[in-house]
Amino acid sequence: MIPYSPRPLAIDLRAPHLPFMPDPAPTTEAELEERLSRPTAGLLDTLRRHSGDLIILGVGGKMGPTLARMARRGLDAVGSRGRVIAVSRFRDPTVAAGLRAEGIEVIAADLLDPVALAALPDAVSVIFMAGQKFGTQGAPADTWAMNAIVPARVAERFAGHRTVVFSTGNVYPLTPAAGGGPTESALPGPIGEYAMSCLARERIFEHAALAYGTPVAIVRLNYAVDLRYGVLLDTARRVLAGPPVPLAMGCVNVIWQGDANARALQCLDFAVAPADVLNLTGPETISVRWLAGRFGELLGRSPVFHEVEAPDALLSNARRSVQLFGPPTVDLESMLQWTADWLLRGGRELGKPTHFEARDGRF
Repeated sequence: MIPYSPRPLAIDLRAPHLPFMPDPAPTTEAELEERLSRPTAGLLDTLRRHSGDLIILGVGGKMGPTLARMARRGLDAVGSRGRVIAVSRFRDPTVAAGLRAEGIEVIAADLLDPVALAALPDAVSVIFMAGQKFGTQGAPADTWAMNAIVPARVAERFAGHRTVVFSTGNVYPLTPAAGGGPTESALPGPIGEYAMSCLARERIFEHAALAYGTPVAIVRLNYAVDLRYGVLLDTARRVLAGPPVPLAMGCVNVIWQGDANARALQCLDFAVAPADVLNLTGPETISVRWLAGRFGELLGRSPVFHEVEAPDALLSNARRSVQLFGPPTVDLESMLQWTADWLLRGGRELGKPTHFEARDGRF
């Protein structure tokens, strides 16, 4: 066990700003959902340029519902009658019902079914969020089907339609923790079948951009956080109640899910042929030891650790994202304080750990 000692952030790409004043913490799920789906000024500008129908494929995951709500709120705010069409298998019917209640069209469909895919309505713009991560170790064929076969079929079905594709920073290799993470020009180096299948998804949409002229933007995300799941909650829970915080993956990147939603939708402006790639994460490289120590201060606990920091980590460099969109609207300190408050209040959790500490690519 390694005792806590303060350690500063390794890299901070934020622009200078005034002394930090956190926004009030969301205290209910309704407040949280509103905050996660609140359109930014930059997104409203984008939606004025892309105000037609928008179809979101694979909307049923952790991020999809709030992204769909943000799109609907944004289109309403700019006076657009464009439809927001949400497609998923919708294993949880309450998700579909909640989206319908907010004016979003819902279609239950299995994207692996060619007939169901062909029957989907056309839309001016496509957000592709479908994929599989957890379960790869036990069912790799299912992961490759979702992360490679589905993209191939979708790329043909929506050839020529402006498309934003969700990918992951897992396509990068582990890089020196003090180096700020790979930029978009770095060569991929996926570790494990999940990451390999995600690179396949990227290559398939890159091919569509070249073969069909489809305008494509690929967003490599790591890691979006909500108060109900994510790297911050995983770490805070360990600090509060155990088990010890693992340190081998010694640094991480995070971004507020609402900012990730807004920036992904703003990438409609950057969809081109050949495809463009953007790292989508927060501006800081965060020491996990420092992170646990800050949660210890907020939660009144002394963190307990095991392992030691490896010299490298799974990271992404967000410099281009900050240049394009500015700093995130929710600061890291707000996320920390909100997460600690949510945990102490007994707020609902999704029970979906990120396993960000995995260094072998097995999920």
